[in-house]
Order: sequence, then structure tokens, then C-alpha cells
Amino acid sequence: MPHTARPARNVFEPRNPDWEAAVRGSFARQKVMQLLGAEMGALSPGHCEIRLPFRDDLTQQNSYFHAGITGTIVDSAGGYAGYTLMPQGSDVLTVEFKLNLLAPADGDYLVAEGQVLKSGRNLIIARGEVYAIKNGRATHCATMQQTLMTMHGKEKT
Repeated sequence: MPHTARPARNVFEPRNPDWEAAVRGSFARQKVMQLLGAEMGALSPGHCEIRLPFRDDLTQQNSYFHAGITGTIVDSAGGYAGYTLMPQGSDVLTVEFKLNLLAPADGDYLVAEGQVLKSGRNLIIARGEVYAIKNGRATHCATMQQTLMTMHGKEKT
């Protein structure tokens, strides 16, 4: 009998008792998210969602969201998913990511979801998915894998 069951979503315990305030505070200080008009959505240990409404100045020549914009929000979604698990007094830094563009990012808004796959003391591996939502229909437009570094002793207030 073939195995067809999907593995359960990883369950992680935050190492910072004030993880949510730390993540939301960091997001509020991130100037590029303000510039783009991005908003943080769902947030839980090991998971983060970022939403970005359509604006004409965020597009490429065919009026799709630019790939750089798509990459920017999914990098932050994965980064903040990782940051939910980092210890108090630390900060997050992306050290590598790979982005595959699956379809044009044509939508009324984008939703980027970051999910931690493995959480270590210094490195965290995350994945990210981006969906373009148009007329209530979601199109999976990008997928990312990312490595994050815990910057111990770097938390900002």
C-alpha cells in the first residue's frame, strides 16, 4: 500500500517569551516594508504571513508585481517565521535564499507565507510560498527556500 499521508506541520516552541512583540516591533521598524505598503498578517511560532496590496509602481512592464517585490516580501515572511523562534536578545539575518517564480504575480494583492522547516541554535531553514490573489482566486506564483542566521546579542528595542 503506497504511503500518501502528508506530514503534519512542524510545531515549534519559541525561545523568547515575548516573541510576538519582538517580531511585530521589528516588522514596524523595517523601512522597506513601509515603503512597499506591506502588512503583517497571521503570525505563530514558526509561521508568518505578509500581505501586499497591488500598486502600479510595484509592477514590471506587463503590469505584474515585479519579481524583486515578490522576492522581498517572501524573504521577510520566511525571516520573521524564523525570528519567532529565536531567543530574546537576538535578531534575524537572511544569509541565503533561492526563489522559483512559478507564474506571473498578477493579482489584487500578494500573500507571502513563511514556514520554518528546521530550527537550530544559529541557523534556521525556512520555506516560503507566494500567492497572487485576483478576484478571490489564488495563484501560486513563487516558492522559496531560505537559510537564516540568528544574530545573538543584536535585538533592537
